[in-house]
Amino acid sequence: MAGAFQGIDFYDVDGLLDDEERMTRDMVREWVDDRLLPIIEEAYVERRFPTEIVPELGTLGMLGANLPEEYGCAGLNNVAYGLIMQELERGDSGIRSFASVQGALVMYPIYAFGSEAQKRDWLPRLQSGDAIGCFGLTEPDYGSNPAGMITTAQKTADGWVLNGTKMWITNGSMADVAVIWAQTGEVGDVPGIRGFLVETDTPGFSARDQKGKLSLLASDTSELHLADVEVGDAALLPESRGLKSPLMCLTQARYGIAWGAVGAAMACLDEAVRYAKERKMFDGPIGGKQIQQVRLADMLTQLTQGQLLALRLGRLKDEGTMTPQQVSLAKRANVDMACDTAREARRLLGANGILVEYASMRHMANLESVYTYEGTHDIHSLILGQALTGLSAF
Repeated sequence: MAGAFQGIDFYDVDGLLDDEERMTRDMVREWVDDRLLPIIEEAYVERRFPTEIVPELGTLGMLGANLPEEYGCAGLNNVAYGLIMQELERGDSGIRSFASVQGALVMYPIYAFGSEAQKRDWLPRLQSGDAIGCFGLTEPDYGSNPAGMITTAQKTADGWVLNGTKMWITNGSMADVAVIWAQTGEVGDVPGIRGFLVETDTPGFSARDQKGKLSLLASDTSELHLADVEVGDAALLPESRGLKSPLMCLTQARYGIAWGAVGAAMACLDEAVRYAKERKMFDGPIGGKQIQQVRLADMLTQLTQGQLLALRLGRLKDEGTMTPQQVSLAKRANVDMACDTAREARRLLGANGILVEYASMRHMANLESVYTYEGTHDIHSLILGQALTGLSAF
């Protein structure tokens, strides 16, 4: 729908940001308005990720933006990083998913668990967009229970041999490198799951597009197959240790999702308000009718709560006190809020709401995937239940 983004900010969250955070947000907001929104409708209908934007994301410092400058990254604080995710998802969840995977699920594990050589080799290329990465944890039969993965990495004299299948992999078909998590058994005093950097042109590695999606249509989603994939010892992320390592990566990604969902909700509320003021029915704009005002008030209330929740989480992360359970609460609450907001915006738009020229139904469909991935809504509920009671339900 035509019209400049209004940026509804009922509690002046903008006033809680510092100059660098605000400048970062405004830079990405302008890019989304000028560059992404004019092409995203066509990309969505064509079911393709707009690869032409990748170098721009790199040039503007949006990839791995909260990682150190010494590796070519922007070195921003976590609130500024969250605002990048917010604005990218205001454009489309698939674009934020690309940036989240590249930064939080590929660059972060290399930074956190990789050797210095791996960091120097990969992080600058991933930051610039010259290389694209993907994260291979989920398997066809092991989503919410990643500890049950059956992908294996067997030690050999020269390195490792990997076998297995990974599913629902964002960026998989266009990736240059995959962070693959595999069961290693007992290797010296290091048991269990470890991470490997597998270049996608390695013999035995293949990726195929996930067919039949009704959500995230402008995102590359793939299934990965590893059949006797041989890698050297230098492919191992040496500091990866058990399931805790990939879960640490997921915490980083979920943090970005908590902000991204706010961006999707902002887009939907903005569209709904503009439409309500312009659409005439019964001799006046529908925004003057009680039922639509109540709908808009509910959307505004939920969005404002989500904005404040994301900002507080970001401050905790920058202070170094954020917990995974706090991230679970924010991911669960804000994605649920965004799903509700997108649905109500689509309903306010009436029949026009199903057209691609309006954003709300695209966001609504995308958010159903966000509701499920990076820990389903229900799993995060159980994480919070365990935090409250000390009792595990899974």
